[in-house]
Amino acid sequence: MTAPALDRPLCLRRPSLRPWCVRAHLARPILATVLGRVPVRVTLPDGRALGGAADDPAAPTLRMLRPTALYERMAHHPKIGIGEGYMAGDWDAAPGTDLADALVPFAERMTTMIPAGLSRLRRVVDRSIPAATRNTLSGSRSNIEAHYDLSNELFAAFLDETLSYSSALFDDRRPVAEQTLAEAQRAKIEAVLDAADVRAGARVLEIGTGWGSLAIAAARRGAHVTTITLSGEQADLALQRIAAADASDPGLADRVEVRLQDYREVTGQFDAIVSVEMIEAVGEEYWPTYFRTIDDLLAPGGVAAIQSILMSHDRYLATRRSYGWIQKHIFPGGLIPSTRAIEETTERHTSLRVTSAHHFGQDYAVTLRRWRERFLEQWPTISAAGFDETFRRTWEFYLAYCEAGFAAGYLDVAQIRLEREVLL
Repeated sequence: MTAPALDRPLCLRRPSLRPWCVRAHLARPILATVLGRVPVRVTLPDGRALGGAADDPAAPTLRMLRPTALYERMAHHPKIGIGEGYMAGDWDAAPGTDLADALVPFAERMTTMIPAGLSRLRRVVDRSIPAATRNTLSGSRSNIEAHYDLSNELFAAFLDETLSYSSALFDDRRPVAEQTLAEAQRAKIEAVLDAADVRAGARVLEIGTGWGSLAIAAARRGAHVTTITLSGEQADLALQRIAAADASDPGLADRVEVRLQDYREVTGQFDAIVSVEMIEAVGEEYWPTYFRTIDDLLAPGGVAAIQSILMSHDRYLATRRSYGWIQKHIFPGGLIPSTRAIEETTERHTSLRVTSAHHFGQDYAVTLRRWRERFLEQWPTISAAGFDETFRRTWEFYLAYCEAGFAAGYLDVAQIRLEREVLL
């Protein structure tokens, strides 16, 4: 006999809830399985400890403060729920444990900590990337503004004096601890300008202005720079910084033009094109357009140099269609490519070819740690500007999560030189 409708489980009465019910049922055992494969200790409010290092009080320790709330978040969205749980205070790093240090073991085991038998559940776990975050002309502007127009004062509070919001490049011949972030950022800028052969008289296009440091450095070499951004906040401050640089280097401002413009709207010919950590905001759908634009805008004999965050090709393929915490809360519309994806895109759609690449992923781990330390030190100032505690926890997790990815080698960064293929 069929049970009365109200006596049947909610998942059976409402088919639309079945995926949620599956995730809710699996959240606890999957998390327990994952923790058992990672040498981290996780404590519960009742004093019990979980994880592969449950019996080792000296191991990196995380505290699950509100387990029920965390499992509920994971049931709604396993990939996003962990990060949102940190934002809400459901868990944190125990006193004496650095958050990034505790996340590194997870990043190191990203491809192995989920049992192979559970991989078939990916369709239940993964969510599609929202169409609203597509990087159309209007969508790109909205996506960039959502992050970079938060406040110039916010970024100035935790970045170094160059206001560089990309990986620094440390000198491997000297102890990293002896190098300031500012000098390592200047070294990064000079390295990417060198990679693009930027010299006096060169016509340079920069895709992604940031706050103007690269444009100023290129102009100091005697180049004529057109730099484009979609962030009004960045453009305003970049213009101020260019004017200030001109005071000590008269004529510099005449060699720099700042435009609020999409890369797809640029015309002209340039001897060098540089783009530092902007490709991550382009979106896979538009990578062919991005590289074709660079190809079309390069003058004969011109060189392009991009700095890009990278992941392995296997991980790129596994995650390219999946919506994650970083995309929801930090970089809408973002996607990290692999070196192979860049090579395949340029080979299929342009005459450009990758001719060299300098990788320095561990430098990004150092950069992110210094940003996070400075962010937390400056939190009273940032908070006074109107940012709340949820924002603090969001950015603390974002910076630590990314640091762990680079420290573990799950993520990488490289300066990549692109030249036109010479047909014999």
